Amino acid sequence: MSEKKRRRGDAGPSALGKKSRPASRAEELRKQLKPDADILASVLKMCAASKAASSSSKTLTLSDLNLSSACREVSDRDSSSVLLSIERAALDAAFSILSGSGFSFDVPSRSSSNQLYVPELDRIVLREKTSSRPFASLSTVRKATITARVLSLIHAVLRRNIHVTKRDLFYTDVKLFQDQTHSDAVLDDVSCMLGCTRSSLHVVASEKGVVVGRLVFYDDGDRIDCTKMGIGGKAIPPNIDRVGNIESDALFILLVEKDAAFMRLAEDRFYNRFPCIIVTAKGQPDVATRLFLKRMKTELKLPVLALVDSDPYGLKILSVYMCGSKNMSYDSSNLTTPDIKWLGVRPSDLEKYQIPEQCRLPMTDQDVKAGKDLLEEDFVKRNEGWVEELEAMVKTRQKAEIQALSSFGFQYLTEVYLPLKIQQQDWL
Repeated sequence: MSEKKRRRGDAGPSALGKKSRPASRAEELRKQLKPDADILASVLKMCAASKAASSSSKTLTLSDLNLSSACREVSDRDSSSVLLSIERAALDAAFSILSGSGFSFDVPSRSSSNQLYVPELDRIVLREKTSSRPFASLSTVRKATITARVLSLIHAVLRRNIHVTKRDLFYTDVKLFQDQTHSDAVLDDVSCMLGCTRSSLHVVASEKGVVVGRLVFYDDGDRIDCTKMGIGGKAIPPNIDRVGNIESDALFILLVEKDAAFMRLAEDRFYNRFPCIIVTAKGQPDVATRLFLKRMKTELKLPVLALVDSDPYGLKILSVYMCGSKNMSYDSSNLTTPDIKWLGVRPSDLEKYQIPEQCRLPMTDQDVKAGKDLLEEDFVKRNEGWVEELEAMVKTRQKAEIQALSSFGFQYLTEVYLPLKIQQQDWL
């Protein structure tokens, strides 16, 4: 072969390949991004609409509805009121024992059959049904004993005017409780029995959730500026009662499922490019994070956008923030934040953003069952977009984590995915 032909032969395909190779989908989507000023303009409209809706609409409560079955809800109560209720319960038990009847506790049933989803409130509530927990019965004697012990411990905590963690409570009587899940469950029973929130019992969970971004608040008198908290963020105080004077110039709240995504957003200072508050509970939402989110939404009147994994468990986590958990349905009015927008990662995003096959994970049979169970939930059925996404997930048997977006670059989440989602108002 002549040198001329060889050179032409070597150069031809290479040059042709460079000219004709199609741009990757990631690059195409990056090119669709408008200037930040244009995206911010649409965010401002979203924020204004959210504030207008919050100001004009009245917040419905259970008492505003004429439900076919009676339901119960708890409320914040002061220490003296809770102490009085515990002492009254102790006196009732003493009188019952002295009369020869033994004693038992009437405990609100928190079983699934005693729970009701109320579409008007978009949350789960607890019906009035109760069950008896007699000390004289072999099947309930241990639970009745634990209930009495927890009431005694709560009484001591309130009299001292201190706060303890659920773990502290467990370690006061390990031999009786045996496992913390047992004392935790009875603690919820006691809260429901007394008609007060768990924070009214002065029992808190350990710090779990964190927040970063355009938020300033006072924590027990100390001023906290969440723009100066580094990539780790500020731990959300377990006792939300000590949080006050919440201020922000943010345009929205970004709720994130995982700590890894939170750290990427914090390190890239996403909240400076698009003024927002970023919150995560690092997985399953704890009570403090749910209370904090509800309080920010109520006081700041900001829209909330959610970023979770594209799997049934990501949606379950989102549903707990929105509609409440079945374990704590008795306190759903304080713990739920309705009207959270599902921003991503959604099953349809896997094709739209052409997530590589090696970054998609096969769903197990348990995953598929969890997805099908979600499709049977009333709060899912009322949202057509959720149904379509879940059906697609179950049909393809594919799931993906937020971190799958890193296949396009470590900062693709903050530089392209989220800005484009916000620009297109691509949420459900």
